Amino acid sequence: MIRSRPLRIGTRGSALARAQTELVLGRLRALDPGLPVETVIIRTSGDRGQREVRGAFVKELQHALLEGRIDLAVHSLKDLPTDPVPGLRLAAVLEREDPREALIAREGWTWATLPPGARVGTGSPRRTAQLRALRPDLVYLPLVGNVDTRLRRLEEGHYEAIVLAMAGLIRLGRMDRVTEVFPLEQLLPAPGQGAIAVEVRADDAPALALVEHLNHLPTWWAVAAERAFLRALGGGCRVPIAAYAEVHGDRLTLEGRVMAPDGARAVRGQIEGPAEAAEALGEALAERIRAADGSVLLEGRG
Repeated sequence: MIRSRPLRIGTRGSALARAQTELVLGRLRALDPGLPVETVIIRTSGDRGQREVRGAFVKELQHALLEGRIDLAVHSLKDLPTDPVPGLRLAAVLEREDPREALIAREGWTWATLPPGARVGTGSPRRTAQLRALRPDLVYLPLVGNVDTRLRRLEEGHYEAIVLAMAGLIRLGRMDRVTEVFPLEQLLPAPGQGAIAVEVRADDAPALALVEHLNHLPTWWAVAAERAFLRALGGGCRVPIAAYAEVHGDRLTLEGRVMAPDGARAVRGQIEGPAEAAEALGEALAERIRAADGSVLLEGRG
C-alpha cells in the first residue's frame, strides 16, 4: 500500500491508550512493514475529568476523524457508545484480551478474607452492584483516574482494595499487582470489555481496506451481540448493565444482567444461536430481560 503521507492514528494520551495503539500499530506493520505511520495524541473530555458525559473518552477522537485530522481512531470498545456516528464506521475489532476483573488488595487479602468494613474502590456502577451482591458488608467508594493513579491511591491508604479490568493490567504489564481474579460467574464485564476498536471515516476506502484485515471475526460477533443487548436496553441509562458473549465455531452464547445499583436485585438471562445472528441474539436477550422484570430496574423502580 503506497501512501503520499503517513497514516495518522489518533489515540488518547494515557499509558493504556498508547499501549493499545501500539498493538494496532504492530498488526498494521505486520501487514505492511513499510507503511508510514504517525501517532496523534488527542486529549478527551474524559481525560479532563468529565466522565459523566456519554462518550467522554471518544468524542474528540471522532471529531478529529470527521475533520480529517486523523485517518483512524483507536478506542477501548467499552467506551464507544452503541449509537453509530454518521460518517464514521467501526472497521475492526482486535482479538479480545482477558475480559475478567481483578482484585488488587493490601495485606495480601483475597476477596473472601477482606475484613468487614474494608474500603473497596471501583469506578464502575456495574462492578459496584455485582460486588455489593457478593459482599454487602464492605464499603464501596468511587475510584477514578488512569491505572497508575488508581494503584497509587491504593498504596496511599485510601482503600483496602481496588477492582480493575484484567485487560488493562495485562497490556500495561502490571499483573504482578493482582491478588485475585474474579470468575465471570461472579463478575460479568461491561459490553465490549477487553476489546480494542478501530474506527475510520466511512468514505475512506483505502483506510477501510487496510484496517478490515485487523478484524478478529469471533470477537467481532461476540461484541456485536453484547453491544446490541446494551443498545436495546437503553445503553445511556444509569442502571448497571453487564454482558458477555463467547463464540465457539459458528455458535454464540450470550449472558446478560441488569442490576439495581445497590446490588439487591438483578435480572439475568442467557441465549444461544448462530454467531452470524449476533445482533439479533443481543436484541432478543434484551427483550427477555425486560419481560422478566428487567424493565422495573431499567426504569429505576428496583
